[in-house]
Amino acid sequence: MLEPAADTYSAWWRISSERWHASFGGNTPAEIIAGFTDALLLPAPVAEPDVWPTLQAAGWTYERDERGNESARHPDSVTTMERRATLTSDYFSWTAEVALPTGLGGHQRLWHAYFDDRTPRHLLAAFATALTDPAPVPRGHYDVPHSHMVTQVERGTQREQLAAAHDARLKAIRAAARKARRSSAPTTRPALAPATETAAAVARGR
Repeated sequence: MLEPAADTYSAWWRISSERWHASFGGNTPAEIIAGFTDALLLPAPVAEPDVWPTLQAAGWTYERDERGNESARHPDSVTTMERRATLTSDYFSWTAEVALPTGLGGHQRLWHAYFDDRTPRHLLAAFATALTDPAPVPRGHYDVPHSHMVTQVERGTQREQLAAAHDARLKAIRAAARKARRSSAPTTRPALAPATETAAAVARGR
């Protein structure tokens, strides 16, 4: 959990541009948010990727209805990702959600994410990749909600390893940010100083 006692129905983390926005609930795993934010530093691909094949390759079931609504569901039926139109318009939006059945026909939401339909597809694809990543993540022994649904492995003290991994991640992000700034910086030629311009004119006159 990113914060204690996070409200599962509120947007704790928001990312937006002039054209699109995304939000994440407080219990959204940090690794999944990082998968999305890391992709912000990468150049957009020439062709936008399709999100659904990533989920299908991980064993999720995919459905599309006659209105164009699309959804994918994890085999455990707890995690879903959807692109749906509202009931009153054809405007689409994306949602991802982890919710447990209550046994009374309802569901208890654990965390969720929301994306405007104008969100670049390579960012959504990065989110889907992080969502389906099978790599284990470090958590405190008693910091895992609904621990019966996960496999926990005792690995002892890992402070040094975690600190080193965190430092490496920060260095990689800073390097990517510097590269992105350099690639987007204007490449205009600096104007000649007056003295230089005069010297150049004299040289041409000769």
